[in-house]
Amino acid sequence: MGKRVSFSAHEDRARGTEPDLADLLRQVAAGDEAAFARVYDRVAGAVLGLAVRMLRDRAQAEEVAQEVLVEVWRHATRYSPERGNALAWVMTIAHRRAIDRLRSWHAAGDREERAGRLEPRRPFDEVAESTLTSLERERVRGCLAALTELQRESIVLAYYNGYTYDEVAHVLRTPTGTVKTRIRDGLIRLRDCMGVAQ
Repeated sequence: MGKRVSFSAHEDRARGTEPDLADLLRQVAAGDEAAFARVYDRVAGAVLGLAVRMLRDRAQAEEVAQEVLVEVWRHATRYSPERGNALAWVMTIAHRRAIDRLRSWHAAGDREERAGRLEPRRPFDEVAESTLTSLERERVRGCLAALTELQRESIVLAYYNGYTYDEVAHVLRTPTGTVKTRIRDGLIRLRDCMGVAQ
């Protein structure tokens, strides 16, 4: 790739002039692949160690470490010695990436937990269901589909799954007052849609 390198790592060691990490990052910023290999050798263990400590999962930590080192390669120009030492800069990137991965895990876990709460808590009443004709079920489905998403979800949770207003609000991450209003408005729209007399 035509990158210019002053000395090889072997020559530097022989001369006793091993460059410091900041110098290597400056070379990486200029596109020096050999300098990046040396940065990698110096920081990869520390980056992986931090990721393992934070994530407690070796495979995830290895992925994060790889992301960190790619970021160092791509954004070495962002390093400024005036802001701190080079290793601290790299480890800050590593810490940020590990935190991002943890947040991603927690967000996925929260979504799964909320979805689990949407499962019916009351046993399915087969006798009641059998009394509905196919036409009535289709009408109910059609009328429910005409509601807003929040109205539909609120009504299903409250009337089909037996959730309280507060529980519906918690699952949908919506204020209880808003849930009550959406359920009331949704029931009015359902009644009108179904042609039920007041």
